[in-house]
Amino acid sequence: MINTTLGQRYRITEKVGTGGMADVYKAVDEVLGRTVAVKVMHAKYASDANFAARFRQEAQAAANLQSPYIVNIYDWGQDDETYYIVMEYVRGQDLKSIIQQQGALPSKKVADIGQQVCAALAVAHGYDVIHRDIKPHNIMVKPDGSVKVMDFGIARAGNTTMTQTGSVLGTAHYVSPEQAQGKELSPASDLYSLGIVLYEASCGQLPFDAETPVAVALKQVNEQPVRPSKINPSLDPALEAVIGRALDRNPRARYATAEDMRRDLQNVARGVATGAGMRGSNDPTLLAAPVMAGAASDATTVMPSVGTQRYGQPNVANLQNDRNDMANKRNNKKSTWWIWAIVAVLIIAAGIGIAFGLGLLGGNSKAVPDVVGKTLEQATSEIEAAGFTVGEVKEQNDSSVPAGSVIDQSPTANAQAESGTTINLTISLGAAEVDVPDIVGMSEADAKAALEQAGFIADPQPAEYDTKIESGLIISQTPEAGSKLAQGSKVSYIPSKGVEIAEVPDVVGMSKSSAKSTLEDAGFKVSTKSSYSDTVAQGEVISQNPSSGIKVSKGSKVTITVSKGEEVVMVSVPDVVGLTQTAAKSTLTNLGLKVNITYEPHSQNNVVLEQDPQDGASVQKGTTINLIVDAKK
Repeated sequence: MINTTLGQRYRITEKVGTGGMADVYKAVDEVLGRTVAVKVMHAKYASDANFAARFRQEAQAAANLQSPYIVNIYDWGQDDETYYIVMEYVRGQDLKSIIQQQGALPSKKVADIGQQVCAALAVAHGYDVIHRDIKPHNIMVKPDGSVKVMDFGIARAGNTTMTQTGSVLGTAHYVSPEQAQGKELSPASDLYSLGIVLYEASCGQLPFDAETPVAVALKQVNEQPVRPSKINPSLDPALEAVIGRALDRNPRARYATAEDMRRDLQNVARGVATGAGMRGSNDPTLLAAPVMAGAASDATTVMPSVGTQRYGQPNVANLQNDRNDMANKRNNKKSTWWIWAIVAVLIIAAGIGIAFGLGLLGGNSKAVPDVVGKTLEQATSEIEAAGFTVGEVKEQNDSSVPAGSVIDQSPTANAQAESGTTINLTISLGAAEVDVPDIVGMSEADAKAALEQAGFIADPQPAEYDTKIESGLIISQTPEAGSKLAQGSKVSYIPSKGVEIAEVPDVVGMSKSSAKSTLEDAGFKVSTKSSYSDTVAQGEVISQNPSSGIKVSKGSKVTITVSKGEEVVMVSVPDVVGLTQTAAKSTLTNLGLKVNITYEPHSQNNVVLEQDPQDGASVQKGTTINLIVDAKK
């Protein structure tokens, strides 16, 4: 596809990604002169009318969604058998790559990414568009931390389902239980998928994994994930509460809207308590067997639905289903309602008694101090002074927090905890140091993109003329390519203005030294040669090439010809005595000699009688030969 032009407009320059149904290329819009991304459907799907229709649907669905958090769609079309969508080119990394490189991310960063995705989903859901494939691969994080959601390739608009009979479209690791079963979807289905994304970003691993997509989907329907704080003890409990609510297998128990979930995530990002209503730390609804390391694909796929099963399991791990079961029994056997009421009261009373006995409802609890942003020494002093102890201390790169300062704490600030509780801390190592990319010879736009992709700030310097690097390309960079530098640092570069053009000055008639200085000061190289001249004094310039007034590249060569003066040539004087005046004069001038004639009256008419110098004399070319010519009266 490289160098292919689609729609007589979009010239493909490089491949930037691949998915289950399409490849994504970087391209140049040759009409508007801007860089774009072009998604091209895989050839094996192009002949399938359903997939072609779905491809068109993506363009139509996403084109109406105007939001700073959604990748803009510019155009779509078909070129022969190739279907393509033209969209905004986003400089940054997808969230999946970030998680693979960095592992578990800080809670506040996860919350900030999540609230931006919620903003995008709120717009989509407002148009009755369900994304259906929310996953970290489809979430682009720009160098400034802002987020763009992309790939509405299997989105559902209105009542359009566009599924195959008995099959489901999606990515198994991120589909909701109802999506895995081929049931009716709602905005809550996208929020479940986002919950999986937040879980993975917080823990550095997926909640469910298996050898095949179908096996993963079965886990989504039938199992509970390991509580994320058991994988990442430093996880903010407030964020865990949001994740727990989003991952409820009953859609009605999740957030009602993306905006509701966004508000809670914004509070987490700001360190404010949320209303997510996470269950207690010992609640079994978020406990399960350890996550398997499987081989199921992360690509969007068509998979068989895993069958219709009720949400949850018939045990204490699923309180909602117990309530549903009891409600059914009350409808069938109304006479036993009072038994269940007594049981419920006894359970609540027992729970309260245990809580009081353990001091969980007050008494010995106190607020955890806020030590985020402080040095480890300061944090330790404040934690111990408040009656707590410092637990696990982890280190993590963070470009926004100075090295040695606290990035995160668990429990979070102002949370109520018993005296002696262990407070776990995450300390900043400062920005991660990575290799500076080689941008010399790149276009300025590509150089900026390469630097931003690596996490640096582009610092362009004034452009300079260069005889070797063409205009618009990078001449040099500081630091040099391959140097280690903290992400977030500036990398300076100098763009080329190309070759400088200048007018050749006039040096004809100047001395050799003056002519050379004049030309060199004007930016030209000087080449000299010499020649005899009867008209130009020795040492002065006879001519130049190129001529004065012509505009050429600075650094070009100008050749000057310098006079050696008159050329000295010796000739032998011929004998012209006895020749006529005309013949004698012609003979002498042809040899480069001058002639002076004196007339004397004798018997012969116009005949040379005498000459001086005499014949045979050696004289310099240009010497005057005196002749006496008979002039008969």
